[in-house]
Amino acid sequence: MNVITLNKSFVDAFQVLPKQAFFAPGRINLIGEHTDYNGGHVFPCAITYGTYAVARKREDQLIRLYSKNFPEKGVIEFNLNELDFKQEHGWANYPKGMIRYIIEEGYSIANGFDCAIEGNIPNGAGLSSSASIELLTGVVVNGLFQLEIPRLELIKIGKRVENEFIGVNSGIMDQFAIGMGQKDAGILLDCQTLKYVYAPIQLENHKIIIMNTNKRRELADSKYNERRSECEAALEQLQQKLPIEALGQLSEKEFDEHQQLIKDDTVRRRAKHAVYENIRTLKALEELKAGHLEVFGQLMNQSHISLRDDYEVTGIELDSLVEAAWNHPGVLGARMTGAGFGGCAIAIVENNEVENFITNVGDAYLKKIGYAADFYVASIGDGAKEIKLDTVK
Repeated sequence: MNVITLNKSFVDAFQVLPKQAFFAPGRINLIGEHTDYNGGHVFPCAITYGTYAVARKREDQLIRLYSKNFPEKGVIEFNLNELDFKQEHGWANYPKGMIRYIIEEGYSIANGFDCAIEGNIPNGAGLSSSASIELLTGVVVNGLFQLEIPRLELIKIGKRVENEFIGVNSGIMDQFAIGMGQKDAGILLDCQTLKYVYAPIQLENHKIIIMNTNKRRELADSKYNERRSECEAALEQLQQKLPIEALGQLSEKEFDEHQQLIKDDTVRRRAKHAVYENIRTLKALEELKAGHLEVFGQLMNQSHISLRDDYEVTGIELDSLVEAAWNHPGVLGARMTGAGFGGCAIAIVENNEVENFITNVGDAYLKKIGYAADFYVASIGDGAKEIKLDTVK
């Protein structure tokens, strides 16, 4: 991807040159899965794959959007006074929701704008392409209209778009990681209080490999909302005896002592994952701080097993990739990342094994599943920001 091709797309779509450029990354979650909406901790980082935009203010109230990823949709147009969800607008509902809620928060967007975007996050892979577009829209509007919206407010607006405008009952992790990401650092985030700390991730001798199952994962249509309601049911039953507001407030010992309050075995296992995964995530920070990458890798493996057996959100595609990764030399740890039900897994692999890893794990997956996985060598990058118009890559 480069600015010349994105600029050309902008000119082709709108017959004028863009004035400003922006970028919002995708994210991976290193550990702490399905803990965010349970008031626990997550440990995501922004990656250098993401979504780019070039944009220009207009004199009227028309907003025109074009995506190189969905060229068949053409230019999608709407006015500043027409900010309702429309099924036929597809991907453009994410920017539309951001614009609507930014205005509802009292910020003045007096004019429309033209915007062309292109992302290199695989769509539907679970690397948070939707939150990337949300935060990208936030920094575009902020930059074009000098709104000075605080970053945390943009993050919360992005979550609101996902929950209320799109209708996916997700937590705040994706928007937070994309909004607050820092190069070469993970973020330990307490999803209950939004307190966070950066943890330097030094991977001189290892690479993070993203493994895409190429099984599309449509979050809104998945069992994601079902898992969330199961956890809410578990919490209600535990609250009969325990003064807690979220499963993430429990220690493993407290859960073990009170788990009989949860009548249904399936619901009990869902809650067990939420509690134990939260503790794993806190341990992961300490192990990384101490330079214990091997122990961190073991915690990743335990996380996947819990997601497979107790939370049941992996499936044969993710399990096949992760198990092939576990069997490969030079792998510290591997697990699914994101909501599950397809999408991606990640592995931490020794530098000198990366090529063999991609070949061998890819072969094992193809043989078992019948179609190929894709592999990406990821770097940890910065969060959403305005960039120079000549530095879009």
